[in-house]
Amino acid sequence: MATNIRKVVLGTLLLVASSAIILGSGQIDGAIPEWAPAVAALGMAAGALFVGTSNGARPV
Repeated sequence: MATNIRKVVLGTLLLVASSAIILGSGQIDGAIPEWAPAVAALGMAAGALFVGTSNGARPV
């Protein structure tokens, strides 16, 4: 089955960047705005969606 490489790369980048923002917000108080982890959580959801639907078959 063919995998859409663009979706996998974009999804992986979103997951990694969003995870770094969420984990970094707990380590560095005040340096990251309060709304950034909320946006990062949406980015993680979008990244998981891109990776999950990158295959040509029906997504689970």
